[in-house]
Amino acid sequence: MESTLYKAWLQYSEVKNPASRVTYTKLLGNVVVGVEATDDVMDAAIEELALASATMLGLTSQVTTEPTGASYVRIGTVTDAMDWLELAGDHESSASIKQDLKGLSTEGFVLRQIVEKQDSYVLLIGGSSKGVLYGVFHLLRLIAKGVELEGLEIREEPTNQLRMINQWDNADGSIERGYAGTSIFYHNGEITEHLARIKDYARMLASVGINSIAINNVNVHEVETRFITPELLPDVARVAGVFREYGISLFLSVNFAAPMQVGGLTTADPLDEGVRLWWRNTTDTIYRSIPDFGGFLVKADSEHRPGPFTYDRDHADGANVLAEALEPHGGIVIWRCFVYNCMQDWRDRSTDRARAAYDHFKPLDGKFKDNVLLQIKNGPMDFQVREPASPLFGTMKQTNQMLEFQITQEYTGQQRHVCYLVPQWKEVLDFDTHANGQGTEVKRVVDGSVFSMKYSGIAAVSNIGNDENWTGHTLAQANLYGYGRLIWNPECSSEDIAEEWARLTFGNDDQVVGIVCGILMKSWPIYESYTAPLSVGWMVTPHYHYGPDIDGYEYSRWGTYHFADRDGIGVDRTLATGTGYAAQYFPENAAMYESIESCPDELLLFFHHLPYSHQLDSGKTVIQHIYDTHFAGAEEAKQLQKAWSELEGKVDAERYTQVSERLDEQAEHAHHWRDVINTYFYRKSGVSDAAGRTIY
Repeated sequence: MESTLYKAWLQYSEVKNPASRVTYTKLLGNVVVGVEATDDVMDAAIEELALASATMLGLTSQVTTEPTGASYVRIGTVTDAMDWLELAGDHESSASIKQDLKGLSTEGFVLRQIVEKQDSYVLLIGGSSKGVLYGVFHLLRLIAKGVELEGLEIREEPTNQLRMINQWDNADGSIERGYAGTSIFYHNGEITEHLARIKDYARMLASVGINSIAINNVNVHEVETRFITPELLPDVARVAGVFREYGISLFLSVNFAAPMQVGGLTTADPLDEGVRLWWRNTTDTIYRSIPDFGGFLVKADSEHRPGPFTYDRDHADGANVLAEALEPHGGIVIWRCFVYNCMQDWRDRSTDRARAAYDHFKPLDGKFKDNVLLQIKNGPMDFQVREPASPLFGTMKQTNQMLEFQITQEYTGQQRHVCYLVPQWKEVLDFDTHANGQGTEVKRVVDGSVFSMKYSGIAAVSNIGNDENWTGHTLAQANLYGYGRLIWNPECSSEDIAEEWARLTFGNDDQVVGIVCGILMKSWPIYESYTAPLSVGWMVTPHYHYGPDIDGYEYSRWGTYHFADRDGIGVDRTLATGTGYAAQYFPENAAMYESIESCPDELLLFFHHLPYSHQLDSGKTVIQHIYDTHFAGAEEAKQLQKAWSELEGKVDAERYTQVSERLDEQAEHAHHWRDVINTYFYRKSGVSDAAGRTIY
């Protein structure tokens, strides 16, 4: 029997409320199915309804093409619905249903309660079988939360076209930045033969609307380079088949040097005719094995990965050779903009890693083929606890753009600390770029609505592994769940997503839900407060990125500096006296960041080098802010455990214990962060804590 840890938010716990149980039992006892979309995705939707009915209601649903009673759920596509409505003739709901279905996208769905004569049923119509699947998961969410279905009237479509997960899994079973065990995809250099867990992962992703996945690390090693060869394609195709059942397209990260490494060529020059032919032939072979293959994800010329710079070509040249090969099949190239000088001289303050993506890609606007999609990290550096939104969003008005988040908590506690990231992501999505005047938020750039991009969307690095609870820390499941729900509809609030996840995961006890949501909503500010101050970033142990090491990257080649000295701290990125990074933003934001007075305090040290005596908007000096936040953060981390302890006996023992152990570790580690950071700055600045607390 699957544990509560394993089932994550798909618990489908028994419905306890007697009245609701009667209503739901009548409804799900008969599932009436249309005949137009009898494919694997529709089968998965029906299977999910049957599974949920059995576990929530102890019910074996009868699946028919015609109702057998007065209460039922009727599912089908728009074509099915039109047939049903025509047969039913005119009734009160017909006109409004037809209006709801008009223009419904393939992934959209309509949920309506219909009351006519003696019948009371729920109509669930998708724009395609994928829309039906998403509608089924939505209906099951409502039932799991105990929502009354009377008067139900919902029409939903995803805001973002591509809603993607990037796996950083390696063929040897390791996961780069993986904090929840080893890979569920690979073992000992091979794709696993055991697909049951991959199917459960596909269910989880589909339940929150994910429609695309790249199954291997963007740092493509020797074995993974051969995934696109006839030797290994059959294994890749098996995995693609599992995801296909849940409406999820499979992508592969590819090695730019593959023509040499597996193709026997002497060059990977994107303008070489032999290279172009090799990519075309290879891509044709892929599509013979996987007809609905999504395309390629590429990391090139970054952190020692091969790329077009080797041949004095630019990134448009590199991306376009792959796009050309994919174009006849409808595939796309997702080209990462994470390109920077990783061999920087720390003594040279004129070189600024934050500038790199803009400097490399802005001049190439309009040069990419229209099936190339640029994947831009949410900030200009690398998934720090806090960064400004990347200035690249909205600047390339003739180029497809998508946003990249990191669900795996590389710099936010590595799933040993709780850090609910949805509020951070919402800040990025809601950031007004001013790219097309006021009101041009990042979310409107990447959903394609501002510049009418052919392809657009959002991707994120997964946080799952083969741990029983998928994510190492049970509460970290909220980040995977929240990512899917947020990119389906960026207008969802962080609080609503947290509550929804808590109810699906732990049940509808209001005390449990309240405490879990309180922990989640406080967690990002708490983690930020005891780690890097005022957006300076990077005060972590090199390579591992877990734990404090303030100067760990300070004299290295990676361009990740805080420039703390005896007088002050921060990076001068102004146009007037610094690296000029602030000027990469549109004028309204450039002016805001350029000025110390208008730059938001939480980003102050990202844009300015300031004396420890500088007074913040709070009235505190920079140094006192550092002391106060680190003392407060360590204390607040202890309070998270205290809050969780109130749930003993109210949450099942395995999840209670797992979370409790993680919160104990977090409290201890926050204390360590506090002392290391405060001691460093006390010794560096010589300024005492105004409150007279112990600093070593």
